[in-house]
Amino acid sequence: MSDFDAEVTDHKCRSILEMPTREARRFLLKQKSYCKFDLPEYFCFDGLLKGIDRVLEGKSISELRSKSPGPRDFDDVNHLILDNKDGRHAWRPQQLIHPALYVSLVHHITDTKHWRKIRTRFAKFRKNPNICCLSMPVESLEKTTDKAEQIRQWWSAVEQESLSLALDYKYIIHSDITDCYSQIYTHSIAWAIHTKTTAKKKENRYNHSLLGNIIDDHIQDMRHGQTNGIPQGSVLMDLIAEMVLGYADLKLTQRINKLGIENYKILRYRDDYRIFVNNPQDGEQILKCLTEVMIGLGLKLNPSKTHLSDQVVRSSIKEDKIDWMCRKQSDESLQKHLLIIHNHSVKYPNGGSLMRALSEFHKRIYSLKKHPRVMPLVSIIVDIAYCNPRTYSVCVAILTKLISLIDPIEEKVVIVEKIKTRFSELPNTGHMQIWLQRISLLFAPEIDFDEPLCRLINDNAQQVWNSDWISSKRLKRAVSAQKIISRKALAKLEEVESPEKVELFAAKAEYVS
Repeated sequence: MSDFDAEVTDHKCRSILEMPTREARRFLLKQKSYCKFDLPEYFCFDGLLKGIDRVLEGKSISELRSKSPGPRDFDDVNHLILDNKDGRHAWRPQQLIHPALYVSLVHHITDTKHWRKIRTRFAKFRKNPNICCLSMPVESLEKTTDKAEQIRQWWSAVEQESLSLALDYKYIIHSDITDCYSQIYTHSIAWAIHTKTTAKKKENRYNHSLLGNIIDDHIQDMRHGQTNGIPQGSVLMDLIAEMVLGYADLKLTQRINKLGIENYKILRYRDDYRIFVNNPQDGEQILKCLTEVMIGLGLKLNPSKTHLSDQVVRSSIKEDKIDWMCRKQSDESLQKHLLIIHNHSVKYPNGGSLMRALSEFHKRIYSLKKHPRVMPLVSIIVDIAYCNPRTYSVCVAILTKLISLIDPIEEKVVIVEKIKTRFSELPNTGHMQIWLQRISLLFAPEIDFDEPLCRLINDNAQQVWNSDWISSKRLKRAVSAQKIISRKALAKLEEVESPEKVELFAAKAEYVS
């Protein structure tokens, strides 16, 4: 067991690699493993996944699909939600993988023989104690959610360990991979699991009994036959990304060993690297090795986020977080408090500290009974969300409270329509539409939104992912998108989002890059 695995166990959670086969399958088929990005509580995938799991038990999905056209003949098999990263031109594509392909891939990966192979390979990836992978998916063994435990692991294993390493090392190099998930070469998954030499043998290139090829085929089915990029937004794809990145750790170890460098430490959280050294020349050589490894995998380091510092303690904490801790954080006036947060959002757009600041503001106003000037507060919050897309969920939670203070209902509808119009200036705002609908459902359910997930509320015929390639009627019934709307949760929906949910949204953002 590695040091990190020991830490996970101490804190009453466990890495997916510690799970036996059936437990790993159960974990990957949980709704929060299938969809990691924030959605309102009435979206529920558990029943959908369990139904498909029953249909596919003991069967191959190839038995239940048409030979032609197949899933990769369609470009809308998965449901794509483009998250705007900067309020301008940068995008993070979040995907709801077609649930039949998702469950099928989970079944293959958690086959007893395949799962044993995966765990064996990861054990080899992690043999070098100087390179620590800190981002394996974990499951909470307590009442806290898996997401909350993953957040705590980031804080403990990355930020706190970085501070501790300042006693041992004089320099830190930060780097990360440019658009990692969208650039992963799907054939490299087989290299990671079976070695590149084995995977590239002529007789193995189309050997569908090799797990790496099975994963590759499934991902190509999800992505219109593309071999560059894996879908983002699920624990399953995080695990697959870790296969490739763990293989990169192994290759990096081999190159560093050839150079004879021994005094170093690397902390990796997914595609984010922190390299600790006492000699800047060693750091540059390690960075060169890392660059070469990435080139061999079709990946590249982000030059704008690669830098060396001799201030290890200062560089271990994100700049926006330190700035927020050092500045005045609130004011007796709600409007001035919000303007302080707005100013921070301009200086550090999309920062984790911004989410934390908004969460604290939500706590402050949650018990508010009235306010003489609600509209200026609404306007400021909307502007923060417009320019900081990762804050959508928290900003909408604040808006649910502010709009609840407004009468009459007609005025609430006008405000939602104004917000909708403001965001219509941006392309691909499906994620924001989902959260805007959350605001208006209780007092104006008739407001129309283009996003297919929004239309599911009132349209029983709405499709989310393309299932035209499925020949089995039973499987087609099982993948019906209408099953993801919990009518029970809708009936219990509160007008104002609770601080507990907002706290989780904010905490999550502190470790998502």
